[in-house]
Amino acid sequence: MFHCEWNFLGAYGLDNLNNFLEPGMLVKHPSQPDWGIGQVQSRIDNRITVNFTEVGKIVIDGSRIVLVQVLFKD
Repeated sequence: MFHCEWNFLGAYGLDNLNNFLEPGMLVKHPSQPDWGIGQVQSRIDNRITVNFTEVGKIVIDGSRIVLVQVLFKD
């Protein structure tokens, strides 16, 4: 079995696409739409704490999940 240690996204400086997030911003989890809209509480490196309307406070690993910014609420 072949195993590659090279991080494709990291090699291009794309290893944390959540760097723009700041406390107060609204986001959605791309694969958990039932969690509702969340408000970013904090972002420290790749650890993003978000308070979602339907499930409460969740800590997201930003190196694995790219959150979607919500610009306008319905």
